[in-house]
Amino acid sequence: MASTCYTLPPLATLSDMQQQRKRIFVQGIVQGVGFRPFLHALAAKNHLTGFVLNQSNGVSVEIQGEPTEIQAFLNTLHTAPPPLAVIDSVQVEPLPPIIETAFRILQSVSQTNSSTPISPDIAVCDDCLSELYNPHDRRFRYPFINCTNCGPRFTIIRDIPYDRPNTTMSAFQMCTHCAAEYHSPNNRRFHAQPNACKDCGPKIWLQSGATIVAEGDDALQSAQAALRQGQIVAIKGIGGFHLAVDATNESAVARLRERKGRRDKPFALLARDLTVILRYAHLEEQDRTILQNRQRPIVLVRRKHSHALAPSVAPGNPLLGFMLPYSPLHHLLIAETPLVMTSGNLSEEPIAWRNDEALSRLAPIADLFLLHNRDIHVPCDDSVVTGFAGAELPIRRSRGYSPMPVKLSVQQRPMTLAVGAELKSCFCLTRDSYAYLSQHIGDMENIETLEAFERALQHMQALFRCQHPERVISDSHPGYLSTQWAQKYAREHNIPLSEIQHHHAHALSLMAEHAIPEDATVVTFAFDGTGYGTDGAIWGGEVLLARYNGFQRYAHLKYVPLPGGDSAIRHPARVALAHLFAAGIDWTPDLPCVQACTPTELRILLQQLATGIRCIPTSSMGRLFDAVAALLGVRSTVSYEGQAAIELEALCSQAADPYPLHFSSSQFDVAPMWLAILEDLRSHSRPTVIAARFHHTIANVVLHYSLRARSELGLETIGLTGGVFQNVYLLKITVDALTRNGFRVLTHRIVPPNDGGIALGQAVIAVIP
Repeated sequence: MASTCYTLPPLATLSDMQQQRKRIFVQGIVQGVGFRPFLHALAAKNHLTGFVLNQSNGVSVEIQGEPTEIQAFLNTLHTAPPPLAVIDSVQVEPLPPIIETAFRILQSVSQTNSSTPISPDIAVCDDCLSELYNPHDRRFRYPFINCTNCGPRFTIIRDIPYDRPNTTMSAFQMCTHCAAEYHSPNNRRFHAQPNACKDCGPKIWLQSGATIVAEGDDALQSAQAALRQGQIVAIKGIGGFHLAVDATNESAVARLRERKGRRDKPFALLARDLTVILRYAHLEEQDRTILQNRQRPIVLVRRKHSHALAPSVAPGNPLLGFMLPYSPLHHLLIAETPLVMTSGNLSEEPIAWRNDEALSRLAPIADLFLLHNRDIHVPCDDSVVTGFAGAELPIRRSRGYSPMPVKLSVQQRPMTLAVGAELKSCFCLTRDSYAYLSQHIGDMENIETLEAFERALQHMQALFRCQHPERVISDSHPGYLSTQWAQKYAREHNIPLSEIQHHHAHALSLMAEHAIPEDATVVTFAFDGTGYGTDGAIWGGEVLLARYNGFQRYAHLKYVPLPGGDSAIRHPARVALAHLFAAGIDWTPDLPCVQACTPTELRILLQQLATGIRCIPTSSMGRLFDAVAALLGVRSTVSYEGQAAIELEALCSQAADPYPLHFSSSQFDVAPMWLAILEDLRSHSRPTVIAARFHHTIANVVLHYSLRARSELGLETIGLTGGVFQNVYLLKITVDALTRNGFRVLTHRIVPPNDGGIALGQAVIAVIP
């Protein structure tokens, strides 16, 4: 690539110059975000000479000019960088001046053992949208329009530095017009690596089986017509395939659910704009902000009682998952009616991302395929977030966020591979002061997900120069496929393996996210469904005194026998009966959880519980939520994780007094709560009141042990983590209670509280001697 420059009038001699020269090295997300053209324009504004170039580990700059102009350059660099840039460090050192008359953008330099953070994919910007809908613009209705400020990044990059030859756009040679934009420092598309147009860039077509039925804009319009007619269309996007259908057509949505093998789990929705979403859901100000941010995640919002969406979109769920268009293709495709836009896969499989793969795997589901020929190098599913306290609470961290690193508090760290847990698989690589979390991969329960995990790992290891980790970290659960994979990997590469307790890793993910100092102890409430305990029991209602180099189990939910182990997860009614048995409460026929079981099932359950055969002790908070939901008749069986708890949360609408519990120094017993709930049920208290009282009971548990830890140990920082704290109602009342009592409260903002964030905690514990 030829260098790009502007020139100044020639200087006389070096001895005549009253100038300084500085070498500046910038690290962070500074490639693929318009950083070099920004510096080029900034140098021109301040009459500076020098050069800028991308390196594998950042951006290197040399500037020369008057001291005041150099200082102005540095001030702007710190205070007003490009909007997509994230600057982690700026190093400045003096150099002797030289004779030069230009500021140049030089060819990038690749370094074999250096790395730099990569920008996630960015939603199409307003400037590009304006051109997209302008009949006089040469990119009118071009579904791959982009510029330096938007478009694909992570999903098309093969290697660093981020230059076109290192992306899947290398297959497309720019036409004269696009090349002129690409090389012009004053153009919005200066060094925009995916730059293209209708003449030289990717193309779209609509396919039925092996037959191409339409191309270009005709393909878009034919796909729209097919959706209006109730057909299912597989659409290739930025990070993989979606399965789309008219969200108001019940027969079409039900057909998609049947073909995909997805019984109840809600479908994501794509809407043209906020006005459309407001017809179907309530939006808080934080929801509006998150929906329109540059990541364009799926945002969980409260549904309206009266709306025209198909009932099968989100059966029995109080929330709807809406997103706004983030690619130009989506903008061109979406009309007044919202679309279901669910991941292009069969249930429990990874998302399809290659054309040939999609045509094969999705053929039993989709009627038509809207395809294009820009290869996806990295499959990346949509991210899911909800709003809490005016900010984002991540549920699934993927497109738009990955591979944005977490900046760690210690600069020098051993290179680490942390493989995460079993559900919501996500791995983490650490190098120097960065922790790179992968995109969401899926539940590690089948060979397809394992293969997707290995592909993603190989790519990120190469991208961030982490091919030779010094240690491997896994969950301590011996049955996890991820743990078994880590054991094999460690043997094959002759590196040490550490197995970390599940809830300790949850705690440390939260601590790392908040850059908690390494000598600190945080009182952490790790509430979730399942985690292998150090005593072989199933943990999940844990109060930990968490440190980076270990933890103390300060308190926990009193053990209850879990009949059938993991199989009970799908049967909340059985869990409720186990809790009643442990509390010494008879199973009377009037109870919904008793009515949900057959006489044979009840007899077998009672025998299991009485003898302890095939019963595993558990302190799971997730199962406690399931049990309450089943006792209230909300949900006796589930078809996806968290279903009963989600529907129980939906009942809560007001504050309520907590139920009584029995607290000891090391555990809390919910037996008194069950007696009080039964009394409420038999006195015909409303389920909404009982559900709210239960949630306030759990918040009271947190407050009780927080106050005790402060009194006994002087600890003031409280962490809330684990999948249970995706429950926004519970999170709010808990944070409010802690804040009123003067505690510093840590909640998740970068990684999910669920198992999708656990790899970060594993990676951080690994670095402590």
